[in-house]
Amino acid sequence: MNIAVSEKLHKIGSVAACSALSVKTVRYYDEMGLLSPAVERSPAGYRLFGEAVFNRLAFIKRSQALGLSLQEIKDILQVRDRGELPCSEAKQHLTLKVEEISGQIAALETLKRELQGILNRWQEQPSPASISRTICPNIQRD
Repeated sequence: MNIAVSEKLHKIGSVAACSALSVKTVRYYDEMGLLSPAVERSPAGYRLFGEAVFNRLAFIKRSQALGLSLQEIKDILQVRDRGELPCSEAKQHLTLKVEEISGQIAALETLKRELQGILNRWQEQPSPASISRTICPNIQRD
């Protein structure tokens, strides 16, 4: 058992309430392995959480807010669970996230220019010929 014997244990409902998460979310995180080693099972099968679960949940929430996926967060937490400082792993994931966002920004800038071009050439009364060949001549150019 990884949780200290003298440590106060929390049931899933109180963990969820204190963390502003749903019980379903806490259960899902546990099933994904994100909360180990902060969770154990009672003899009756109930999840019992040590105090460390609150730090892990705060880390998960912050990491998600930074755009990391649950799998990326799991990778980082596994490094931590081996007793290593996971900052290098976290930096790698965040660096990749910045590169991904840069690509998305470039794609959005291209889309913005295309939309602006369409709007600049917008015709309120397109020609009857173009109306017969398209659904919206302003969007579907011949």
